[in-house]
Amino acid sequence: MQKLFLLIIFTCCLSSSFSVEINTKNIKIIRDKWGVPHIYGKTDEEVAYGLAWATCEDDIKSMRENLLTARGRLGELKGKDGAIMDFLCAFIGARESVDKLYDKSFSPKFKGILSAYVLACNNYIRLHPEESIMQDLLPITEKDMIVGYTVGLALMTNVPFSIMKISDGTIDNPTIRTPKGSNGFAVNANKTKDGNTYLGINSHQPLEGPYSWYEAHLHSDEGWNILGATFPGGVTIFHGANENLGWAHTVSFADHDDVYLLKMHPTEKLKYEYDGKWLDLKEKKVRMWVKLFWIIKIPVTKKFYESVYGPVMEKDGKYYALRFPSGFDIRGAEQWYHMNKAKNFTEFQSALKEMALPGLNIIYADKENNIMYMDNGHFPRKDKKYDWWHVVPGNTSATFWKANDYYPYDTLLKVINPKCGYVFNNNNTPFNCTAKEDNVDRNTHPLKNFYFAYDDNRSLRTGYLFANIGKISYDEFKAIKYDQSLTNPAYNYAMENIEDILHLDPNKYPQIKESILHMQKWNRSADVNNKQASMVALVIHSVIDKLVEEGHFPAVRTKVKEWFLVKCVEDAQAHLMKYYGTLDVPLGSLQHLVRGNKELPIGGVPDVISAMMVSKYKDGLFKAEAGETYIELVQFTKNGPIIESVSPYGASNVEGNKHYDDQMDLFVQQKCKKMSMNYDEIIRDKESEYSPE
Repeated sequence: MQKLFLLIIFTCCLSSSFSVEINTKNIKIIRDKWGVPHIYGKTDEEVAYGLAWATCEDDIKSMRENLLTARGRLGELKGKDGAIMDFLCAFIGARESVDKLYDKSFSPKFKGILSAYVLACNNYIRLHPEESIMQDLLPITEKDMIVGYTVGLALMTNVPFSIMKISDGTIDNPTIRTPKGSNGFAVNANKTKDGNTYLGINSHQPLEGPYSWYEAHLHSDEGWNILGATFPGGVTIFHGANENLGWAHTVSFADHDDVYLLKMHPTEKLKYEYDGKWLDLKEKKVRMWVKLFWIIKIPVTKKFYESVYGPVMEKDGKYYALRFPSGFDIRGAEQWYHMNKAKNFTEFQSALKEMALPGLNIIYADKENNIMYMDNGHFPRKDKKYDWWHVVPGNTSATFWKANDYYPYDTLLKVINPKCGYVFNNNNTPFNCTAKEDNVDRNTHPLKNFYFAYDDNRSLRTGYLFANIGKISYDEFKAIKYDQSLTNPAYNYAMENIEDILHLDPNKYPQIKESILHMQKWNRSADVNNKQASMVALVIHSVIDKLVEEGHFPAVRTKVKEWFLVKCVEDAQAHLMKYYGTLDVPLGSLQHLVRGNKELPIGGVPDVISAMMVSKYKDGLFKAEAGETYIELVQFTKNGPIIESVSPYGASNVEGNKHYDDQMDLFVQQKCKKMSMNYDEIIRDKESEYSPE
């Protein structure tokens, strides 16, 4: 009774902010045997309410981190690392953009969905006083959600990497910093033995935290019916499949942001030249509270500036301005909603033509045998006489491109239904996304100057596997998705001579002769049971640590000196002998998937298709931290989609919940769980059913 009274009072207090009415009795949250929520409602708003409620139940900690980021308060929780995100949020003007653009950016329908989502969050927190860490965030607003999207889309369009390059003095290097990576694959009847269309959704993200995946199935009587994954705080599915179609996202390495070197006045402070006139830099400050330890927090103030181009950072007496499309458009959340509800390829393309997502590749498949790869994004019309991969002059309107004056949808790089029957992307150049004969010719494409000529082991390996097999079965499709091998010769963008690791002369280096011979037996697989992969993985980790320490990785492609490779092999040998007493150590004995008290051996190394990045853990062990995360595999058949998926841990992030770690065994064995969007099947196998409060 007390909870009901609090809910009535709280809802009434917020009535001026929320225009949506929700009857929670119309909402069903059905948990399947894996704890995954299947959310049913009469309206889309009711489904959004149910999604928010289930997310609060399963991962309110990660949702809190996203909300603290939106409020510029993450440093209070995570110290220095959180303060970096707080500064990013202020620097890109995320809150200012949302305040300015919110009212005119969204349809009344989507505003209602946002309102329903935040209403559920506020009601949940108010009705669960044990969630004391959330009380100071009340009331959560619709704008908080969109600020979170704005920061996330800046992260996914490489803006933070430019800021980092300015900070560490590598901004003059034109190459890019590479995130952990993602994969997407689609094949149609031209490539499949059974004539079905397959889709592989295989994003690589942190295994846990605010940017880890949350799986859900959404179903309304208004035609919203999709199963896939979102981030904690996402109001729709970000990528997944409905009964007709599906898509995967990967991060694009196109030119999504530009850096300008301002010409400062020789004597007058904070004045810069623009078209022959001297303009004033507007000084801005962000005040953050940063956690040191326990409950001790200190105030920190950081300065930055504003120019006609955009925000400005100072480094060693030089002033750099950034300009990026993600700062001028906040509509991405609604475009995802329309993508969720598309019923066919035409409707899906109509959603894409809204041009509200500033980046992110799309790998698409549907039940009508259509497949597509598209390098999506906002590409401003720029003066072609400048090299936009380098820092450009910041004293002229010639380098000032207009916000929202972008190349239209029809010019974006797309490959639709290639004859070979397959498309893929692994964060690599869009000019390698299918068979060689079906790829787009870089020399003739109107946006060629926006694309970086980047391939990685994953893209080279994926292209090789698809090209060197005929028509494939679904099991063969899965085998490609779970491949853990390096190419021959080995390839890595950051380390030019990675193959040299396997060709050191054992007679030249007697102190590591046994280790060299051991590595030369390696079959290039990072399978969990591979006994040579442990040595190679340790050597690669040492090389990467060294390149990071010297400021080379991953911004600069580097040829590592042989003496240093020898030192890395010596260190790897010492590590294995110290902790294992032998060189014959299965990779899964070196690295584990860990949650709570549960630890399981896991395979994978950076940049294999089924990749895994690790960090130091304990007693010589390493712990998986990023790479393979949520995986969804879809077969579009005449009788409807067949879907299977897996998460690295489980559906819940609440320690002690039975679904906190119940998918770990499947995950490390490269297996999936069967999923369904069929109501009768879901009800038949349900674990629980209830309505939110």
